[in-house]
This record gives sequence, C-alpha cells and structure tokens, in this order.
Amino acid sequence: MRSEGRVRSERGWLLVAAFAVLSLMRASGPAAARDAAGDAAETRPALGIAGIPHSPQTLFGDLFVAVQSRQIFSDQKTFPDAVPKLAPAQILAHFRAEGPASATALNAFVRAYFILPRAVVTPPSAARIVPINEHIDRLWPELTRSTPSAPPYSSLLPLPEPYVVPGGRFREVYYWDSYFTMLGLLQSGRRGLVQSMVQDFAYFIDTYGHVPNGARTYYLSRSQPPFFFEMVALLDPDDPGAAFVKYLPELKREYAFWMQGESGLAAGRAHRHVVAMPDGSILNRYWDERDTPRDEAFFQDTQLALASHRAPRTVYRDIRAAAESGWDFGSRWFADPQDRSTIDTTEIVPVDLNSLMYGLENAVRAGCERAADVDCSREFAQRAARRRAAADRYLWSAAHAAYFDYRWTQRAPIARVSAATLYPLFTSMASTAQASAVSTTAGKLLLEPGGLVTTPLQTGQQWDAPNGWAPIQWIAVDGLRRYREDGLARTIACRWMRTVDTVYERTGKLVEKYDVIRTDRKGGGGEYPTQDGFGWTNGVMQELEALYPSSKGAGSTASCPGWQSGK
Repeated sequence: MRSEGRVRSERGWLLVAAFAVLSLMRASGPAAARDAAGDAAETRPALGIAGIPHSPQTLFGDLFVAVQSRQIFSDQKTFPDAVPKLAPAQILAHFRAEGPASATALNAFVRAYFILPRAVVTPPSAARIVPINEHIDRLWPELTRSTPSAPPYSSLLPLPEPYVVPGGRFREVYYWDSYFTMLGLLQSGRRGLVQSMVQDFAYFIDTYGHVPNGARTYYLSRSQPPFFFEMVALLDPDDPGAAFVKYLPELKREYAFWMQGESGLAAGRAHRHVVAMPDGSILNRYWDERDTPRDEAFFQDTQLALASHRAPRTVYRDIRAAAESGWDFGSRWFADPQDRSTIDTTEIVPVDLNSLMYGLENAVRAGCERAADVDCSREFAQRAARRRAAADRYLWSAAHAAYFDYRWTQRAPIARVSAATLYPLFTSMASTAQASAVSTTAGKLLLEPGGLVTTPLQTGQQWDAPNGWAPIQWIAVDGLRRYREDGLARTIACRWMRTVDTVYERTGKLVEKYDVIRTDRKGGGGEYPTQDGFGWTNGVMQELEALYPSSKGAGSTASCPGWQSGK
C-alpha cells in the first residue's frame, strides 16, 4: 500500500503536469502540437517561430512534460540536452504504445530511446603550488569545444569554429559569458580562439537574425545582453573602427533584432524588445519570443506559475525575459523583491540593456564612419544621442546618485540600487558628474570585503547579496577607469582577486560566483549548484591580473588599497 506522502507527491506532479500541458497547448496552439507529433518520414528538425528549429519541449510534447514533471533527472537541463536515437514521431509512437507509468519505467524508456549527456565533469583541481594564472591557462583546453555538426534532432546548435564553454552543466557556448571569457583568452595568448568565437557569433546573427542565449534550440527564442560589439572591438583595440566596419552587417542586423517594432509605436506602449516612453522616446526591455515554461527549468517554471496566481503565459514570458538578462534570478525583476512569484521583467526598462544598446549604436556609427557612409553615421549618432537623453530623463536619479531601472507600466523608477548602475560608465553613456556620483554610491552601497555585490538585498536568489560575479566586477572596474575613478576601481579589483585567490587556495577551483561578504567561499542560491570551470571567472581574473599585477596572491583585504567609504 502506498504511503500518504507518496500519494501526495504523485498528486503534486500530476497537478504540475496537467497545468503545464494546458499552458503549453494554450501558448503553442494546434499547429505547434501537430508539429510536435511530427511525421514518421520527416528527416529534418521541424521549424518553429520565425523558422527556427523546435525545442525538445515542442518536439516531444507529452513525453517531455512527463519526464520533466516527474523530475526523472535531478537537473532539468539533462533531458533537453539528450540526443534522440530515432525521429521524434517514432519515439512518441513507442511512448504512447508502451505507456511507461512509473518513474522507474519512464527513466528506463528515456535511456532506451535517448543518449543522455555525459555526467558533468568538473575541471581538475590544481595543486596549491601552481599559480592561478598558470592553472587558468591549463583550463582553456578543458573548456574548448568544436561542434561543426550536431546529431539529428539534437537541441545542440552547430557552430563553424571552436569556442569556449563556461563549464559544469553549461556544455554549450553562451552569449554574454563569452565576452568576459575572451578577455582572458587574449591575456593567455589565444587570439586565434577569440577570432573564432567572434566568427561563431557572427554566424549566429547571419543564420538566426540574433545571437541566442546559448547554442541550444531551446535558447533560440531569446538573446542575452548584446555584447557582440564589445567582442568585435577586442579584435583591434587600438582601432576598433576597423573591426566594426568588417562586421558592420552583423552589427546592424543585431541592432534591428533588438529594435523590431519601434516604428510607429505609440507612447506608453511596448512591442517585443522596444518600449515607447511617455514622451515617445524609445528604450529597450528584455523579452522572449515564447510564453511557455523553459525547457531547461520546466518543473520550476510551472511551479512558480502555479504559485503566482497570474496568467501562466505572462509569468512564463517574464521568467524567460529575466533569463535573457543574464541575471536569472534576482530581486531586480520582482515587484516584491522577496517574492519570485511577483516577477514582472517585461514591465521593466533596465539600465544595463540600454547602456549596451547605446554602445551598439556608437559601434555602428563608428563602422559607418569607416565605411564612409555619412547618412548611416549621422543616423546612429542621432540614435545614440536620443537614447542618452532618454536615459537621463527616465533612468538617472540625481537625488539618489544612481541609475535605476524603470517600470514603464507604472511610469515610475524602481528605487533599488544594483550593480547595473555602473553600466553607463562601461559604455561611456554617463557624464563626468554622473560617473563621480555613481562611484560614490557604489562604494557606499555595493562594495564589500570581497568585491561588489550585485544588489545589497539578501533574498536567497543568486543575483543578490551575498553573491558577487566576475562580469559585474569587470563592468565596474573598466567603467570606473574610463572616468578616472581609479581608486574605487583598484579597490574592487583587488578585493575580488583576493576572494578568487582565497577560494582557489582552499579548493583548487575557480567557480561561477562567490560570496563577497564572507570572501572565503563560493556563492550560493539559484536553480542549480554552483558550477566549476569557470569561463568568465577565468577571463576576468586574467585581465585583472594584467592590470593590477601587484594584487596577486591570497590574503586579507587589509592589503588592498582603501576607499573613502571606510568599508
């Protein structure tokens, strides 16, 4: 006889599954359901939104829902990354004929008809005697992949050139991660690999019209923070215009992706990634093409939608939009900063995205100047100027000496400081006075013994305190240096390097995030365990050590330069 707990558990997954199937049917419609069923004679992946390949969720329909809702695998990313041994229609026919009812039978069915991704293999720990930069140099080959082709019906997107993955469960290349990884590759003398990765991202834009979140079909419905122009600039740091003109078609195409729907948009309305502000000026938001649970976090998303008591499609799109931001998840995207079920990402005009769009506009302008295209150069100079004026009006708060995100649906700033306030410095969108004010605010509210926290709030989410992340440290250091705020830049760099060194000395590992308040341990929170590897940590560490060689070695923050806040 089954225990009461077991019965409750089975009822729970059945509820989640029923809710998920209903949401999927409503969001996808009958055409997508037919595509998911497939045709036994079909040999090519079915195409979904805008001609892009279907994700496993759509290809495998009720089988996918059953596997993810029953949590057959501890990591929800395992099944979407599995490789089918037969065409989806054939596998679904076997599934419906065999009807595996129990979790054990379902597990056996999946293993019979799919090749599961290999277990996560963490990079080897280094001996204490190996300097950290030498260890990083040894990690690059461990993290380099080459996938010019992919198995039929696999979720993996092939790429023409080799690339570097973050590490751990992240088996594919990711968009914004890669810029920070490239910083370190250049310091390690791997310029050819950087060039290959830029070519891969250009291939993504040429093939799909944008750079997806990562190289999986289930990531194609969204992008990530647009760092492609920064990657291109790395190819010729002394003359970035020469690099921009070479990749000008891709830069323009990516810009068009983010700005689709801007023409004729009425004030106070939004379309895809664009928002028309109250005065009619155009800014951007994060958004996703789909409004279903994420393939790689299906169970978590359906549970959150159940808890939110809002329309599931709205919740799913807000979850996905937060995933596009790269800050998944943190209090920036919650109406109630302590309650993830209040996520409302698509209602927010974010500081970081609009700073990067300003940088992209200036990159296109510079490329057009080099191409002697006067009209294009003038247009994008005007676009950048309009964005900067709109950011000053809606995102800048002189009273708080910070840039804030803006909730366009309520016509009000979100008065919570986050490390995103440093992005306008990184792309040179801030004035000198604004940069000085931001420096003071960041030092007072975000600086901790081990570097910058992402936000001062402790919510249990991985993009809140006490966590610090390598990309945020670099955005801050590079941005502050652009405005000669060298004291805080050096302090952040030193404290962060000491944190990474301390954990490395204790564990022989570099990880994706760190506790910058305790400083002696890796970070926590999130939907999965903290991963080893780790691409962007390696890259930023290499770049900072090149800038501040005197800060090498483990030790307390006492030996780091002080800062006027006294923290």
